[in-house]
Amino acid sequence: MKWAKVMYRFFGRFMRSINHTWQLYFVGLVFGIGFDTATEVVLLAAAAYAAIQGLPYYAVLALPALFSGGMMLFDTLDGCFMNFAYGWAFARPVRKVYYNLVVTGLSIGAAFIIGTIEILGILTTEAHLHGAFWDTMANFNINIAGFCIAGLFVAVWAAALAYWRWGNVEARWTTSVAPSTTR
Repeated sequence: MKWAKVMYRFFGRFMRSINHTWQLYFVGLVFGIGFDTATEVVLLAAAAYAAIQGLPYYAVLALPALFSGGMMLFDTLDGCFMNFAYGWAFARPVRKVYYNLVVTGLSIGAAFIIGTIEILGILTTEAHLHGAFWDTMANFNINIAGFCIAGLFVAVWAAALAYWRWGNVEARWTTSVAPSTTR
């Protein structure tokens, strides 16, 4: 809690100065630079190695430029999607609860999948377990889990939106939570 007060002391004035949606672009730009620093350092090291090997300067600069462009594109798409999702979710209290339930369930599911894979991999190597299942866990490609989790997100969101639309969730929840009128 103490660190939150320190951070607010430094950045609170800056965050209060954002009055329009377009100003958040610059906040996203700063976050993108901060979070992707390690990846960019590796990318620049690869570009430096390519330059040493005799590649022309424009070929060496193409990879970091493409990486930056891709990051800006996907961060912008993510921001647009989240703006739409939060706008929809926070329009009514029932939507907010439903949205939070779906997002929390997805987070728990993704953490469970990754945690299970990691624990089984560690258990396999530390306990020297063998067999078809244990050999698969020891040599599991975590990229496959990433694709499965991305597919899980798409499937759960499609199911949640379909259930919301055709299950009349908002109407049912609103009537069950409607305040009683007492005189």
